[in-house]
Amino acid sequence: MTDLAYLSVAEGARLLRTRALSPVEWTKALLDRIAAIDAHYNAFIAVTADKALAQAKTAEAEIASGKARGPMHGVPYAAKDIFDIEGLPTTCHSKIRKDHRAASDSFVVKKLHDAGAILLGKVALHEFATGGPAFDLPWPPARNPWNRDLHPGGSSSGSAAALAAGMAPAALGTDTGGSVRNPATCCGIIGLKPTYGAVSLSGVFPLTYSLDHVGPMTRTVEDNAILFHTIEGHDANDPTSSKRAAADCLKDLKAGVKGLRIGLIEHFHTEDAEADPDQVRAIGQACNVLRQLGAEVRTIRVSPLPLWTDCNRTIHQAEAYAIHERDIQERPQDYAALTRNRLMPGAFVSAAKYIKAQQLRAALCTEMANAMRDLDAVVSLSSLLLPCRIDDPAAIARTYDQQARLVFNVTGTPCISVPTGFTDSGVPLAMQIAGHAFAEPMVYRIAHAYCDATGFADRRPPILSAQRAREPA
Repeated sequence: MTDLAYLSVAEGARLLRTRALSPVEWTKALLDRIAAIDAHYNAFIAVTADKALAQAKTAEAEIASGKARGPMHGVPYAAKDIFDIEGLPTTCHSKIRKDHRAASDSFVVKKLHDAGAILLGKVALHEFATGGPAFDLPWPPARNPWNRDLHPGGSSSGSAAALAAGMAPAALGTDTGGSVRNPATCCGIIGLKPTYGAVSLSGVFPLTYSLDHVGPMTRTVEDNAILFHTIEGHDANDPTSSKRAAADCLKDLKAGVKGLRIGLIEHFHTEDAEADPDQVRAIGQACNVLRQLGAEVRTIRVSPLPLWTDCNRTIHQAEAYAIHERDIQERPQDYAALTRNRLMPGAFVSAAKYIKAQQLRAALCTEMANAMRDLDAVVSLSSLLLPCRIDDPAAIARTYDQQARLVFNVTGTPCISVPTGFTDSGVPLAMQIAGHAFAEPMVYRIAHAYCDATGFADRRPPILSAQRAREPA
């Protein structure tokens, strides 16, 4: 049988349906792996072993009696600790909320529960999905399984670390300026930021009101599409939730890219900002792969990257500060220093500046739509630089500024991060593929063709032994 640590959602679902594998067996194997290695990676804030085993036993009985609920039935997953789950804390990785208890499930967690998925636990993040990997909080920051001295990306750091280390086959993340795609990039996995409104934000602690997205994180493109279909859908309690039914992302997933037209936004990394040579080399090679597969890839231009960055950051700062204003004024000492430094500039964003940023956002969205009018998708780098050391705040701040992910939070259109190779020292590289609004099927189709042709998403990090994991960090 396939190694249960790296069993995919799709293959696991097939084995569960044929009863070649039981949900209890899979869940126990992952819980044992978490117990053996997570001390070295700090992916989990809380492991819900009893809950997981109870859900697994229920799923096992239902599957045995022919009551299959769908492809996530009996499949384990992890949730970023920013999603409400009834009876559990939603800490947001912060001292401020360590005693919080959720009264009900968030919309997406309820969807997963109804689908028969099994919650392994809640995973680490950057405090309140901002700041960075802080060492002055009640829980340590998650580590990068490819090299635990490197930043795993954020803010959905624990989600990506758990996936890359084989502790979960699927995870939930959130993305405001790239917080699904950054850790996906750094940890060599697949992360999608869906179209704004495609996935409900109800029961998810907000970072901003107009840039937040819930996103699926997995090790394969097919698994990502399965998880997306499970969590998408209209939520009457979320005013931002779209009533538009999602198209079938699995129907044409393996249709290939022959005849598709793809735009490359090259000036982001050749003119607008410094980029690491390995990242530049990898996206060039990726475009050549897409051409060899039959796609037309041509360079396009939009506004310079700094303009997109300023637009996103102004909106982000103003909205995040509004959410945290009371706590940051009354108990600033309870935030990590990195988080305070990220939140405080929002106090100085004027109403006029915020409104102008929203007006600019509308203009940029129109510009991108026009640039993509005769294209099926666009590609660009995700991170311009490589992951830096996790204990170097200055370098982390610099790498956060050198990225092109927040462009697609401004547009609100779907965007997926896929691995494009590795440096000589084994650090993952990645690009992002973005599509038109609600064109997730096309984004997945291109991502699947590329990943299938290259095999980069199939690579696994050199996981440390259980004995090494128990040694002090």
